Amino acid sequence: MSARPGTHHTDAAAVPGPRTWDDAAPIRTGLVSVVVVNYKGADDTITCLEGLASLDWPAADLELICIENESGDGSADRIRAALPGVTLIESGANLGFAGGCNLGARAAHGEFVAFLNNDARPDARWVAAAVEVFHADREVGAVASKVLDWDGRLVDFADASLTWWGGGYKREAEHVDDPEYDRPKDVLFGTGAAMFVRAAVYRDLGGFDERFFMFYEDVDFGWRLNALGHRFRFVPASLAYHRHHATMKKFGSYRESYLLERNAMLSMYKNYEDETLLRTLPAAFALSVRRSVARTGLDARMLDLQVRPGGDEEEDVTVPKMALTGPLAIDYFVEQLPSLMPDRRDIQARRRRSDLDLFPLFRQAIEPAYPFPSYLAAHQDLLEAFGIEEVFSRRRRVAVVTGEPLGGKMAGPAIRAFEISRLLGVEHDVRLVTTASRCTLDGDGFETGTVNRQQLHGLVEWADVLIFQGLLLSFHTWIADADVILVADVYDPFHLETLEQERARSDEERMTISRDTVDALNRQLARADFLLCASEKQRDFWLGQLAGMGRINPYTYDEDESLRGLIDVAPFGLQEGRPVQTRHALKGTFPGIGTDDKVVIWGGGVYNWFDPLTLIHAIDKARQKVPEIRLVFLGMKHPNPGVPEMDMAHRTRALAADLGLEGTHVFFNEQWVAYDDRQNYLLDADLGVSCHFDHVETEFSFRTRILDYLWAGLPIVCTDGDAFGDLVERESLGVAVPPEDVDALADALVLLLTDTGAAAAASARAREISQQFTWSRSLAPLAAFVRSPRRAPDVVAERGELSLRSGRAFRAALPKGRTRDDMSLARRYFEEGGVTEVARRASGRVIRIIRRG
Repeated sequence: MSARPGTHHTDAAAVPGPRTWDDAAPIRTGLVSVVVVNYKGADDTITCLEGLASLDWPAADLELICIENESGDGSADRIRAALPGVTLIESGANLGFAGGCNLGARAAHGEFVAFLNNDARPDARWVAAAVEVFHADREVGAVASKVLDWDGRLVDFADASLTWWGGGYKREAEHVDDPEYDRPKDVLFGTGAAMFVRAAVYRDLGGFDERFFMFYEDVDFGWRLNALGHRFRFVPASLAYHRHHATMKKFGSYRESYLLERNAMLSMYKNYEDETLLRTLPAAFALSVRRSVARTGLDARMLDLQVRPGGDEEEDVTVPKMALTGPLAIDYFVEQLPSLMPDRRDIQARRRRSDLDLFPLFRQAIEPAYPFPSYLAAHQDLLEAFGIEEVFSRRRRVAVVTGEPLGGKMAGPAIRAFEISRLLGVEHDVRLVTTASRCTLDGDGFETGTVNRQQLHGLVEWADVLIFQGLLLSFHTWIADADVILVADVYDPFHLETLEQERARSDEERMTISRDTVDALNRQLARADFLLCASEKQRDFWLGQLAGMGRINPYTYDEDESLRGLIDVAPFGLQEGRPVQTRHALKGTFPGIGTDDKVVIWGGGVYNWFDPLTLIHAIDKARQKVPEIRLVFLGMKHPNPGVPEMDMAHRTRALAADLGLEGTHVFFNEQWVAYDDRQNYLLDADLGVSCHFDHVETEFSFRTRILDYLWAGLPIVCTDGDAFGDLVERESLGVAVPPEDVDALADALVLLLTDTGAAAAASARAREISQQFTWSRSLAPLAAFVRSPRRAPDVVAERGELSLRSGRAFRAALPKGRTRDDMSLARRYFEEGGVTEVARRASGRVIRIIRRG
C-alpha cells in the first residue's frame, strides 16, 4: 500500500520471520523517534532527514534513525558524512521496507515512533499535530498523516480503503486536494510513507510483518492494531509531502504484482475472524488467479491445450509471467502456513473488535477495484457464489436474555429487556429470549421466544453481543468461556434485596442465600466486557465491588481513566411521548372509587424492602382532611408465577383491614397491570407515592415506578434517602419525607391533594423532567457500546485465568453422583422463577451445590 523509499529492487527470496522485541531499546517518555529507510536513494534520504530540522518540535525530543538497507552503492558513507547527528544502522541485507522499519523501531528510544519515506518531506507541524492527538486520546494507538504530492496539489493519502480480498488502496489518490480531506477520522490503516505509532503498541503487535517484505505491510499492521482494540486516527494537520518515485507502473510489474497478491492473502488469513475467512479466502484464491490472467490481456481459454481444426496436433501457448503471479502467490501462502497459524491464533485470541466492527473502516469492501471485463464478471460471480455481500452487509447480532416471563404483564427486569431489544432492534438483529417457561410477547422489530439449555447454546453461538440479567452465568457457566461479548445489566443489586426479603428465614439459610446472590453477581462482574447500572450513586457502589475483585486495574484504567468503558449509567427509562388514556381504569370503574375521588397510586408490587405500613397510617390520618382520598396498590400478584407474595404484602392487607380502610380508602388491585395498559391507571390518579425504610437497599435502589409517575405527570410523594428522593426535592416534583414519619407523610398527601397550584406546578415539572428518562436517552451508553463493542482489555489479557475460575473450575468442583440431578433441579427452579424461586424452593443440597460454584 505505502510508497517505498528510493527505487527499491524487490528481492522476495529468504524473508526473515518475526523477531522478538526483548532486545528493543528502552523507551523515553516525550521522545519521538523518526525512522527513515534508505535503499539506493541517498540523495533523497539526505534531503528528507535535513528537512526534519525545520519541524516545530524540540530538537532534544527528536531522535533520527536511518536504516541503510544494503544498497551496495556507498549510500551509508554519504549519509554518515552528510548527517553526523543521525543514528545510522546498516542492515547487512535488504530486509525490505517491513524489516528495515522494524530494525529502526527496535533501536528507537521514542515514546512514539514515526515512519517517513525517504522521498518525503514533513510539514512543520507533522510531529506536533500527531503527538497532540496521542495525548488527547489514549485509545489512539497510531496516527495516519495526510500525504500530498510534492507540490501540495494532489492527494496521495487521505483515507484507507480495503477490498474484501485484502487489497489495500487509496481511493482519494491523485484527487485535487480539498477541505473535504481535512476531517479527522478513524481509519483501518495509515500509509507507511508517513505515520506514527505508540512504541509500546508497535512492540506489542510485533511491528510490521517481515514476511510481507514490502507492500501491504502497513495494511496488515493497521488491521491488527484495530482488531486488538486500538484506534488508527487520520490527522490531516500532521501533513507530509511525497515525491513519488515510480516504483510501480499502473498495474505493477511481475514482481510487484506477485507481492501484492500474496500479501493480501497473508493479511486476510491473519486478521479475519473464522466466519469471514471461510467465506472469503476460497473466493480470494480464485479471484487472484483471474486477476493475474486479466492483467496479461489474455483470455483464460487461450491457456488450454487446443486441437487445431481438421487436425490432431496440440498448440502450445506461451504463458506470460504476469499470469503466474496468482498461482505463485497462493503457493507462497501455503508455504507460510506453519508460521502464519500461530500468529493467527494469537490475533484471534487477543482481538477486542470483531470483523463487524471493522467493516465500516474498509469503506467499500466489495468494490471490484480492477477494470478488466473478464475480471469484473468473475468478481460478481464470486460475490454471489460465496455470499460475500451478505457477510459485509449483515447487521450486528444481539441477544438479550432475561429470567423473567415475557408477556403483556411484565415486571421491571422483563420490561427493561423488552425496551433494550426495541431500541437496539432499529440498528441490529436482536433476539429477546427468556429462560423462564413463558413468552407470549411479540417483538417490535426483533424476535422473541423462550430458550432451554440446548437452545441457549445456539443463541450464544449466533450472537455477537449478549446482554443479560440475573443468574444466567450461575446456571450456564460455560457462557463465561464463550466467544461472545458480554454486557451485564446490574441495574438491580438484588443481593441487597435478599437481606430484607429473606429476613424470616433461619440465620443459616439467610447466610447461604446471601452468599449465593453475591456469587452470582461476582460472576457477572468478573467476566462482563461492559456493565450497566441505574444511577451515579449505584455506579459508585459497583465500582467499589469491581475494585475489590481486581477489575479496576492498569488495563481498564489505561484504556479509560473514567472507567465509563467498563461500567456506565443506563437507568430505567420511559417511552417517548405523553401517555394517552383510552379508558378509565380506576375512577368510576374500580369498585369503591368514584369519579371525583382523589386517587393516590402505589405503582407496583409490595415487597419487604418497601414501607406501605407508614403510608396506610398516613392515609388514615389524611382522610380526616381529605375524605375522598383513595389509595390503590396497583399490583399485588407478581407476573412471575414463581415469585410468592411477600410477608410485607400480608402485613399491608392486615393493617388496612384492622384500621377499617380496606374497600373504603385502601384498595388492592390483585392482578398485575399489563405494560401497555398501565397509562389508563396512572392517568386516573392524582398523586403517585413510594415509601421505603432507611436501610442499605434504599441507598442504592432505583425506584422504577416513580418513572411512570413522571411519564404521567403525577405529583410525587416519596421517602427521601434514595436517588429519586433526591430528584423529587431537587427538581420540585412533589414532596420527599423522612422514613417512617406518619405525620410528615400525611401532611404531604394533604398538601398535594388540596393545593391545586402546588400540584399543578409539580405535575408540569414532572412532565418536563420525564424527557430526561426516555429509553433512547437512558440507554444511550448501551447503544453506543453495541455499535462498536469491545472486549474488556483485562478479560482479554487474563482470558485463560478467567475461564478456569468462572467456568471449568466451577464444573470441576461439583460433587460426583447426584450433581447432574441437583443442577437440573436448580436450573428448573431458576427458569421457573429466577433467584427468588431458587431461594424459596432450594433444599440444603441444592443450595450447597450453587454455593460451591
